[in-house]
Amino acid sequence: MRAPPDTAKSPAPVEAISNVNRGSLYPWAVVAMLFPVALLNYLDRMMIATMRASIRADIPSIASEAEFAFLMAVFMWVYAAMSPVGGFLADRFSRRWTVLASLFVWSLMTWLTGYAQTFTQMAWTRALMGISEAFYIPAALALIADFHPGTTRSRAIGIHTSGIYAGQALGGLGGVIADAGSWRNAFYWFGAAGVVYAIFLLFALREAPRPQNAGRHETISLGPTIGTLLGSGAFLILLVYFTLQGIPGWAIKTWMPTFLATTFNLKQGPAGLSATGYVTIASFAGALIGGALADLAARKSERGRIYVSALGMAFLIPALIGLGNLSSLGMAIGCMMLFGLGFGFVDANNMPILCQLARPQYRATGYGLMNMASIGTGAGVTMAMGAMRDRQIPLAVAFLVSAAPAACALALILLIRPSKEASSGPT
Repeated sequence: MRAPPDTAKSPAPVEAISNVNRGSLYPWAVVAMLFPVALLNYLDRMMIATMRASIRADIPSIASEAEFAFLMAVFMWVYAAMSPVGGFLADRFSRRWTVLASLFVWSLMTWLTGYAQTFTQMAWTRALMGISEAFYIPAALALIADFHPGTTRSRAIGIHTSGIYAGQALGGLGGVIADAGSWRNAFYWFGAAGVVYAIFLLFALREAPRPQNAGRHETISLGPTIGTLLGSGAFLILLVYFTLQGIPGWAIKTWMPTFLATTFNLKQGPAGLSATGYVTIASFAGALIGGALADLAARKSERGRIYVSALGMAFLIPALIGLGNLSSLGMAIGCMMLFGLGFGFVDANNMPILCQLARPQYRATGYGLMNMASIGTGAGVTMAMGAMRDRQIPLAVAFLVSAAPAACALALILLIRPSKEASSGPT
């Protein structure tokens, strides 16, 4: 299905951008500069979860597991609701300033988290952290896409995405940091590091040059921008695809440690390290390999990135079926690594595929809408699996069931036909 005329009225200005960047290493410097920001964003998410016992012991007003779960959920709710807003600001005004503002707020909220003394104070810092991180990902991916309009786009996005996985892996060490001293110290240190790095980016990070006919200011409000995107059949397919891929993704992220612990009688530490380690390492590799394969495939076919994303989704299906029918820990490790590899393929190509459907001034908003749908669904999946456990339904059943939306997603992505106008430029 092709994007309708209103999302592809005139050729996107990617060729002019490419001419500016030709022969320059700065587009790759942008990826390198944003890699640590992606790492910090996801480091924070994982760190607070792995420090749960220390935080609850130090803040008695977090009186129950339900209240601690609320601290995790309020972040997701705010993150989901504000993602389209953050994307719109990046499209309408400046991707660079949106990234910088996000990092400054992230640093402040991280630092203040270390000073929180009550449940209410923690809830406010988590909610405001959701706003910060909602602004970052759409703006950063759109900025990278602006600097990489040709056959380096998927590789560039893949390298940035690997920073997300690195943050998840390092966040798993939060419990070690808390055991070695105070959990508050980690938030002080990383908050201060974020401020220093934001000052560096203030001078080093530039906006991608966009010519006057890019149409950056033709839409003056969020409503018409969202209306334009939702009026595109191709974008709606991508939106549903992104949401469906998030169902098994959130199931693995939130419940795999518990699944391994209960299935193989592992202690919490080894189960947590195994659940995050194998999936994260494979996802890191998948993002790099999937990005390189997609750029190579894009030289052969305009649908090359779609095919590589579909291949990654195809890996998820047997991995999920295998997790639902485990016979050994070795089989579980193999399934987790296959899942991670496939998810890396998919993650590296979501924004590049969006760039083939929407003109530059809609891309950050479009990714914000995708984030909103996926994270909102992820919150529902997390709650549903918790209810299953309360009813003594094995988590293996949930993994088996989540293979169905993965299969639907695989079928959907193959329906998309890129818009030549939106993705015009050298390939």
